Amino acid sequence: MTSSWVPDIDPASDFSLANIPFGIISTAAEPEPHAAVAIGSFALDLKVFAANTDLDKIFPGISGLAEAFSQPTLNTFAEMGRAVHRQVRSALQDLLSTATIYPGVLRDNATLRSQTLLPLSTVTMHLPMAIGDYTDFYAGYHHAYAVGAMFRGPENALQPNYLHLPVGYHGRASSVVVSGTPIRRPVGQILPDPAAGGPKQPVTEPSRKLDIELELGCFVARGNKMGAPVPLDQAEEHIFGYVLLNDWSARDVQTWEYVPLGPFNGKNFATTISPWVVLADALEPFRARGIENKTELQGYLREAREESVFDIKLEVDLTTAEGDTTTIGRTSSKYLIWSFPQMIAHHTLGGCPLRPGDLLGSGTISGPGGVDERGSLLEMTENGKKQVLLAGMDARTFLKDGDTITLRGYCEEVGARVGFGQCRGRIYSAVQM
Repeated sequence: MTSSWVPDIDPASDFSLANIPFGIISTAAEPEPHAAVAIGSFALDLKVFAANTDLDKIFPGISGLAEAFSQPTLNTFAEMGRAVHRQVRSALQDLLSTATIYPGVLRDNATLRSQTLLPLSTVTMHLPMAIGDYTDFYAGYHHAYAVGAMFRGPENALQPNYLHLPVGYHGRASSVVVSGTPIRRPVGQILPDPAAGGPKQPVTEPSRKLDIELELGCFVARGNKMGAPVPLDQAEEHIFGYVLLNDWSARDVQTWEYVPLGPFNGKNFATTISPWVVLADALEPFRARGIENKTELQGYLREAREESVFDIKLEVDLTTAEGDTTTIGRTSSKYLIWSFPQMIAHHTLGGCPLRPGDLLGSGTISGPGGVDERGSLLEMTENGKKQVLLAGMDARTFLKDGDTITLRGYCEEVGARVGFGQCRGRIYSAVQM
């Protein structure tokens, strides 16, 4: 990868020339949300760029880009398909490289640079997609095993179906929010622990066991017609890109409500995603093998490609209300037993139509090692039995009001880091009833 003429790109920047993630911004000059890409510590405003550039010269054969870049979401651009995404990203990489073949378009055009290359600190980020549906899977093997062993014992840790199909449930799309959005502690029905002398009837009160879930999110590019499943070997073409995802969880609410239909109020109050969508092609150099599944799979789930997941380094920081920050978790997205193409193939098996902008969550990603490789406080503390020690002589079993959780994720080659930026949310006290 060649270098970029964009000034002062830190070698540790998530947004190197090898990345070029897409997002939705607004600015003082252009207050309506519209498309941009990130490069170093800057956003390239694609709406303004398109309005002042001969797009046919830069993106030959692609129609409708100017309109797509002026939309308040990336759905229109996503629906154009992987081939267009690849061509646009490649052309933008050329425009932003030192050796660009079009030096006069942007690199040597001081007026257009000043209008379009904006410090990230001056732009407001918005949800990148209009999310019609959100499905959360349970593909993190080590998380599924650890939680199952916690409640059912090691012999029955995994349910009989777990290694045969990607387990998932439909989440609440209306409460998916962009990084930085405040998170209100949810209120729900809770059954206090009878062993601790609590009542045997449920109470309605703020969650006492507010938790995180470290996940990878996948946005759908093109959908499928109702009744027409997506074959596994075509599923990659339906993927737009990826974000970090924190599926906040009220464990005590979830425990009381989830039988027999699964999570409801324990999960539907908030899901935070990072604002920049890392395109699928940007992650191709970082493919890895997932966890081996020795179960004989049904034909529609058998993958020809062995390296079906990505080795994205993932980290979780907890910052207390006093400002002390501790990295409490480090793991990798390679610890998935099901790939996103498998999730898409299974999701559509019965004819369910996916649509552009639909969001799929991986489920909590934990590693095979110790406490610091786990992707939830439920695992780290063994459901509150142990404490996670923090900087500032503090500790946690679950989240307190005032805590801020920040997820980070990146892949790295020398001088070519591909990262997601921050996925951050701060906890505020429950609404008084």
